[in-house]
Amino acid sequence: MPTRRTAQDHSGWPDLPGDTALTIHVPEADALVRTPSRAHITVLYPFLPLARITPDTDDELRTLFAATLPLPLTFAEPRRWPGVLYLPPTPDDAVRALTESVRSRWPEAVPYRGIFGDDGLDPHLTLASGTGTDDIPDTEFTSALPLHARVDSVKLIVTEGAGTGWRDLRTYPLGVPVGLPGY
Repeated sequence: MPTRRTAQDHSGWPDLPGDTALTIHVPEADALVRTPSRAHITVLYPFLPLARITPDTDDELRTLFAATLPLPLTFAEPRRWPGVLYLPPTPDDAVRALTESVRSRWPEAVPYRGIFGDDGLDPHLTLASGTGTDDIPDTEFTSALPLHARVDSVKLIVTEGAGTGWRDLRTYPLGVPVGLPGY
């Protein structure tokens, strides 16, 4: 089994117009996050360019995520990579399995454009990143921990490019059989 990579010091990556990502929103942690984005765990970034998201792609994603039951996750302690303060989810095997399922269907979608190797990063919820992050004491977060969340969907999000933010495009319920009314 390949060794899991951790974050390295890097200059970042540009978000390109039409980039998409598959993420798990964790609203229970929104108040803890000190980045412009909401609390989330990345399943796969970047996914496919927006121009490649077809009705067939949408159906395949819906079917893939319907095969996974909702996930109970716990975030117990902050951890660090250089310039990044994050919370690892436990257990993380179901999140890893989601990523592996998507990657096996769309192998051309390489996590983080390959900056951290073919496997990307371990599942994590970023609390803060960038200059000054290494100086933030863990104690600013520990009183809110452990944090418990029930993940019941994966979001497909899209950006128009660097600095424009991300918007939700679709939500895929976990464990909901395809074809139920309203889905």
